[in-house]
Amino acid sequence: MTVPAPRRDALTVRPATARDSGVVWDLLMGLAVYERLRRQVEATPARLRRHGFGPRPYFKTLICRRGTRPIGIAVYFLTYSTFMGRPSLYIEDIFVLPAERSRGAGTTLLRALARIAVRERCGRMEWSVLRWNRPAIGFYRRLGARALDEWVQMRLRPRDIRRLASSDGAPAPERRRPAGRGRSSVRARRTAARSPRPRPARPRARPRPRPRGLGRRSHS
Repeated sequence: MTVPAPRRDALTVRPATARDSGVVWDLLMGLAVYERLRRQVEATPARLRRHGFGPRPYFKTLICRRGTRPIGIAVYFLTYSTFMGRPSLYIEDIFVLPAERSRGAGTTLLRALARIAVRERCGRMEWSVLRWNRPAIGFYRRLGARALDEWVQMRLRPRDIRRLASSDGAPAPERRRPAGRGRSSVRARRTAARSPRPRPARPRARPRPRPRGLGRRSHS
């Protein structure tokens, strides 16, 4: 029985290996350019290779190819939900070349991630998307994802992490304006300056002493 050869335009998704580190770098830089964040990239190909394919990998990667050409990537790792008591699959990056969009690559990558989540018995899949990327948000909604508007994402930069690690753990007190320097006090001073000063009250004349033994006239 002859096995038919795969089509040249067929989509495939495979885990990336150390030999794919250059491809991973190129696709991630394509994502950074698309998201207008290329200037913020501090990673290097060597660092990604060490952290993704070294003895202790921090993330895993899927590469989507059309035929033999890489056209998409997904970077993910597992976290844990203590409320559900189950692992979660978090998608750090997912990207498809602009020329390949609306041709099934994004759905193929997310389907492969969903199968991993099912295999790992994950309770959910999560990822972040920029607010201005309305096409991506609409695409994710059509797949059944929903936005978590009730949550606010927080972040500490390396400088803040080091400062927090070296501190005694007490939060910095909030700065308060000194009394008498707020806007309301300034307005009060200005109003007082414009208001006319009150005139001093005239002293009242003392009543003359009345002779003893004489009362008020009666009308009886």
